[in-house]
Amino acid sequence: MVEPLLRPKRKNPVLATRVPTLPPGGRSRAALGLTAAAAEGRFALQVCTDCQAVQYPPREACHRCLSVKLKWRTQDGAGTLLAQTTLHHSNDLFFRERLPWRLGMVRLDAGPTVVAHLHGDVDGAASRVRIGARLDRAGQAVLIALPDTETPNMSDDVQLREMTCDPKFRKVLVSDAKTAVGQAVVRALVAAGADIVWAGHAEPWKKLPGFDDLVALPQVTPVPLDLTDSRSVTELAGEIGGKVDIVVNTAEYHRAAGIGHRVGIETARSEMDVNYFGLLRLAQAFGPALRARAADGPTGACAWVNLLSIFALANFPAHGTFSASKAAALSLAQCLRAEMRPAGVRVVNVFPGPIDDEWTQLLPPPKLLPETLARAVVGALKDGVEDVYPGDVAQEWLERWRDNPKALEREIGS
Repeated sequence: MVEPLLRPKRKNPVLATRVPTLPPGGRSRAALGLTAAAAEGRFALQVCTDCQAVQYPPREACHRCLSVKLKWRTQDGAGTLLAQTTLHHSNDLFFRERLPWRLGMVRLDAGPTVVAHLHGDVDGAASRVRIGARLDRAGQAVLIALPDTETPNMSDDVQLREMTCDPKFRKVLVSDAKTAVGQAVVRALVAAGADIVWAGHAEPWKKLPGFDDLVALPQVTPVPLDLTDSRSVTELAGEIGGKVDIVVNTAEYHRAAGIGHRVGIETARSEMDVNYFGLLRLAQAFGPALRARAADGPTGACAWVNLLSIFALANFPAHGTFSASKAAALSLAQCLRAEMRPAGVRVVNVFPGPIDDEWTQLLPPPKLLPETLARAVVGALKDGVEDVYPGDVAQEWLERWRDNPKALEREIGS
């Protein structure tokens, strides 16, 4: 059984500081399909549409009939461990600092035999396992063999934790903890074992229900943070930037309006100032410190979470300017992901459907409760995914957008 993770000791300034290193990141274009599925928490393999043969490793043509009609399909990952070994030496800098490291060969029930990292609770050969696809520190898909059934302290496994962003014993900044969503996220992080949660709040004169009870929790520390004020962001970064392990940007300005529903650009400017420029200010202030601390042991800096919207994929005219601001934030988040990846810091984008709040009163159900969205955020960190689409509306929207973006644009526009 995996031993529970202990609260890390304070960093010894006399010892050498480990610099960020990444596992080998080279992949073929075909193999990026495996990465795309892992980024959403799925294990997918190529399946030949002509002979139904399941392919591994990813390839350009079927290994059985040479057909090029290979489609990615989600697999359950069930299999049997054939053999295992433990590495005690490696020439690779990333693995050399993390030895010993367990590997094994697993025959999938679907057919192929794969080489996978082994979770600490996986027994010897012939034991049943389930293969999961995870993103490594380089942002590429790797396979890990997990126990067939849930075990105690499962998420505390040393190798699995290298592939996730579990908030346990980590220090988290939530940029706006006054909203219902922000408060739910803070409570979910505390429940997940976060060591400290800094609860950002702007406009201290504005008393919102629940905030006083929130900051009464021993793990929560309120901090002034206004994403529309560059000085507020940089001052807070100067105080706690070198301690933050995870940033969760929940700050959002949302008004229901399209282009012709309101005179002037003040509302659209406010949405852009928080949803886009606010993210930019936050990234410029806290990004460098996160990158520098990405190698600080088992609880080092590891993740940046952006609360976006499913409306960022295709504009919803009834909330047109809000959709446009979230689309701009999505583009910026992709830039942030590219800059954070060399340090091994994961950027997680959350695309919820309509949230049950005051600005979506006229939208029919189903709508996401703040608590449901908060669980999705913490679940994304624990699973180490890059993109998550919580809620039925977001899932349906995503499926239609992938199938035919132009058809989705016409349907929602009418």
